[in-house]
Amino acid sequence: MIGKTGKNISEETKLAVALQYPEGVSAPFISASGKGDLAEKIISIAKENNVPIKEDKNLVEVLSAVKPGEFIPLETYEAVASVFVFLKTFARKYYE
Repeated sequence: MIGKTGKNISEETKLAVALQYPEGVSAPFISASGKGDLAEKIISIAKENNVPIKEDKNLVEVLSAVKPGEFIPLETYEAVASVFVFLKTFARKYYE
């Protein structure tokens, strides 16, 4: 998931958050998070591995405050669920 933060174009900083929700785990968690060059690296790795990328500025700003390895905040469950629905839909179309 990617987004940008900043008041104007010259101040924008790219953010990226990687989520995981393995079977048997109680909630999705942040597997990687970064801004600037680290965000670019996370996005590059996702693209190299055919991981779909969803852009959501507001959600990525909230999730970027969560440390990698921690579960997502309760207040983001609905928004993150919509991301996983997007991913499932993408996977069905891509792999069929």
